[in-house]
Amino acid sequence: MLFKLPLKFRRKERSRSFCGVLAMINFYSTVNGTITQIEEPTAGCWISVVDPTMQEVKELIEDYGLDSGFVKSAIDEEESSRIEREDDQTLVIIDTPVSTMDEDNTRNFYTQPMGIIITEQYVFTVSLKETQVIKEAMRGGIRNLRPDFKTRFVLQLLLRIAALFLTYLKQIDKISSAAEQQLHDAMKNELLMQLLALEKSLVYFSTSLKANEATIEKINRGRVIKLYDEDQDLLEDVLIEMKQAIEMSSIYTGILSSMMDGFSSIISNNLNIVMWRLTIMTVILEIPNIMFAFYGINTVDLPMPYTWFAITLTLFLTGITAFVLMKWKRK
Repeated sequence: MLFKLPLKFRRKERSRSFCGVLAMINFYSTVNGTITQIEEPTAGCWISVVDPTMQEVKELIEDYGLDSGFVKSAIDEEESSRIEREDDQTLVIIDTPVSTMDEDNTRNFYTQPMGIIITEQYVFTVSLKETQVIKEAMRGGIRNLRPDFKTRFVLQLLLRIAALFLTYLKQIDKISSAAEQQLHDAMKNELLMQLLALEKSLVYFSTSLKANEATIEKINRGRVIKLYDEDQDLLEDVLIEMKQAIEMSSIYTGILSSMMDGFSSIISNNLNIVMWRLTIMTVILEIPNIMFAFYGINTVDLPMPYTWFAITLTLFLTGITAFVLMKWKRK
């Protein structure tokens, strides 16, 4: 049995809010066509688990009968995207995109796994952090989301994840374009660090998207999750969105890589220009030193040993040298 009288009291107490913060295990069901949080789990509801404690993990395994390996895999931040079935339970681990801002105002994008566990009575989402997709689902941001239709529920979450990948990829493109315009005016370390962060983010996205595609292809074969005729169009949409995200990620990776190579060449060229200017200044400044040191020698054999002649000759030689060097640079 999944329900015990003492457990109900614990669940009810956990479902309440404390100081305005919701508990980490929450129950949701469709009421009048809208996702609504409920006090007690009912058949066909969605159970959201975020950053569970050891006690909560134990309750998920013992009271809900979840496979311990499935729960541990769902909260493993290094777990890769995959789908697995054990007895009457199905585990789908999918990588979801995340966007954060560092203290130095550098935008970072990365992925984190989210586990979806399907049982006969419930559908669970388990993750270490509350993802954007889960937030949208909780507040009703995903239309026609019904946990009692488990296959459709999973596909709708996957479709929203694919759409979120596309949204973040477009943000990456806008950020890189803005950084490119600013780098034309001034080479700043902050902008270069932002581009490096974006390049790393695209690597994360590309790897996660390819793993997600393999998982969705396995779902498409219908051997692990039961597919219904009305879900085929939704599954095709998920595949199309995921393939489009993979293509965009590949394109943006190539563009950003070429951009970084181009800026490296520009920086190197600017450094050469600076070194050339310093060399010219050094050569020009050495001429007066040589001339005045030469005419400062205590000897009577110097030609025209007059101050005005030394100054005039120094200015003449300096001008000729500067003209020759500048003319040479233009060539």
